[in-house]
Amino acid sequence: MFTKLRPVVTQWTVVVPLLAFAVLALTWHRELPGWVVGVVSLFLAGAVLAAVHHAEVIAHKVGEPFGSLVLAVAVTVIEVALIVTLMIDGGDKSATLARDTVFAAVMITCNGILGLSIVVAASKYRVAVFNAEGTGAALACIGTLATLSLVLPTFTTSSPGPQFSPAQLAFAAAASLVLYGLFVATLAVRHREYFLPVTPDGKVVEEDDHAEPPTRRAAVISLALLGVALVSVVGLAKGVSPTIESAVQSAGLPNSVVGVVIALLVLLPETIAALRAAKRNRVQTSLNLALGSALASIGLTIPAVAVASYWLSGPLVLGLDSSHLVLLTLTIVVGTLTVIPRRATPLQGAVHLAILAAYVELAITP
Repeated sequence: MFTKLRPVVTQWTVVVPLLAFAVLALTWHRELPGWVVGVVSLFLAGAVLAAVHHAEVIAHKVGEPFGSLVLAVAVTVIEVALIVTLMIDGGDKSATLARDTVFAAVMITCNGILGLSIVVAASKYRVAVFNAEGTGAALACIGTLATLSLVLPTFTTSSPGPQFSPAQLAFAAAASLVLYGLFVATLAVRHREYFLPVTPDGKVVEEDDHAEPPTRRAAVISLALLGVALVSVVGLAKGVSPTIESAVQSAGLPNSVVGVVIALLVLLPETIAALRAAKRNRVQTSLNLALGSALASIGLTIPAVAVASYWLSGPLVLGLDSSHLVLLTLTIVVGTLTVIPRRATPLQGAVHLAILAAYVELAITP
């Protein structure tokens, strides 16, 4: 898996995250001219690539599935902090921000990253092979948490509109934390073998034999630089969002397209890491990244916004509209059918990508 990965930290992967963070500090909360946006975009791309490198160094040191968990949780924690900050400062216009961000993350991870990973692996190795026990458990948690947090508010009657009452929101937040905690415990402690890559004949791949693991010092440095890179990715994505918003408005597109573009930028590290794992026929690692990111997005965002709701001046709208409810249901059903056989062909991957394309199309033309 890590044949080409050097255990030492290469020079560019140290310099680029630090420079990207410096650019973030210089441009935060400022209006950016066009040429500065171009520079910021270059550093954003560099920070994404550096984040993937450092995530792979950590993954090689701690092993799977812990490496996938580190990247998924790190990205989500930073993203949640950004969401809460924007909601507290945004007033009524941020009422649907948490819902839109979480749903975009679910669609992109469960259809985009998952679909691309299957297509890449199955095209190269004929079929994509994975562990149904771990993947099915993750998908079940995603379906449950998405329903409790994003579907039920549309149908409850205690509060007007697609909103939870305070008691209902507290329950959804507690359920999200408990289920996500149980998933992490299952992944990391009791049934780690369910989340390890498997060979075409179903044998679990415990360790990689092609490269020496990095030293503890290199892993610690990579962990610190991963945090710097991810903060830079999320912050710089937020910095270029006004330019994206202006371009979207100039094109006459709905404002929801902005959220989709920002979500795509923020999830780039997971996407690249998942595709690189799929090329090495480690499809389970790709699915851990995809589904783990979706779970972390729901399991951490809902409790965070529940706490933040005490300081929010405007409403907190979590319920999905009818078209998104259909797409969520289709995603869970198709995901279940993909997982059950324990292997997938490019066709299954293409089906997931078609669902993502439908989501993007509805964001452009609701």
